[in-house]
This record gives sequence, structure tokens and C-alpha cells, in this order.
Amino acid sequence: MAHIDLGLDEREHPGINGPLRFRPETAKPLGELAEALLRAPHPTLTAGERELIAAYVSGLNDCNFCCASHSAFAAAQLPLGMRLVEQVRADPAAAEVSEKLRALLDIAGAVQRSGREVTADLVKVARGAGATDLEIHDTVLIAAAFCMFNRYVDGLGTLAPEDPAVYEMAAERIVRYGYGAS
Repeated sequence: MAHIDLGLDEREHPGINGPLRFRPETAKPLGELAEALLRAPHPTLTAGERELIAAYVSGLNDCNFCCASHSAFAAAQLPLGMRLVEQVRADPAAAEVSEKLRALLDIAGAVQRSGREVTADLVKVARGAGATDLEIHDTVLIAAAFCMFNRYVDGLGTLAPEDPAVYEMAAERIVRYGYGAS
């Protein structure tokens, strides 16, 4: 049960969905942020790759709801599906990703620990692997935003369903309609 009364059935609105319904005036900009970061057209990073960064950071933050959600959202949009997501979550250094994405995941992991852990060396490695300033910027912003989203979800003690089918159904909706869908 959430730490506060959200005025709804948490089983029907688990994780971030309950707090978003509780405060629709903050839900709108948060949804717009998620849409811009994860789904809006991007010149080089796919929606699946951006969701993978969100899932990776959420896993590092031990946010069960966000990790499971964004893992499912990434898997639904990546050619290697959940297998790749699980590889990245277990060991990004050994995962079947490009050197560029691996370097971006290293930056995302640094942001998760502290923004100050993003060093010139990490950025140099990412650039050497072909990352652009836009990709580095967006990786830092996705990682920082998901630290906030994770703390929002966990700070309110919201429900994180254990059934993977819940997240797979949500992935179908997100992939089809985006983060503005209710």
C-alpha cells in the first residue's frame, strides 16, 4: 500500500500511474518529459535504446516498478528483445551492444551514482566510440530523469506488480500510443 492515500485502487494503477492520477497537474509535464526523452524522434538513438538506458538506471536504483516497466518497453522495441535487456542489466560490458551504446550506458551509470561522476574521460570514450554531443546530453538527461522518476515511485511506496504480463501489456500500450495515453 502506498504511503499516502492516492484515492484509487493501486492494483489498477500500480507504480507511477497512481501518483500521476493523484496529481494530474504534475502528471502532464512528467508525461511530456518521458515522451520527449524516450519516444520523440531522435536522429540516432532508437526508442528501444533510450528505454534501455531508462531500464538500466532504474535497475541500478533498485526501482522494481520502473525497471520492470522500462525493461518491457525496451524489449518490445529492440531486435534482441528481453534477452538484450537482461544482458545489459547483468553486465553492460559483456552485452551485445555497440561500443557507443556501451559507453553511453557507462555515462548513465555514472549519472545514477552522482552527476559529478561523469568525467571528461567517460565523455572522451563515448566520443571515441562515435557518440555525438546530442547522444551524450540525452543519455545524461534520461539517467537524471529516471533517478527522479524512480525516487518518486519508491518514495511514495507504490505497488510494483510481480507478474511480467502486467508490464508486457503496458509495453504494448506505450509503444502504440506513447506516454500521454491513460
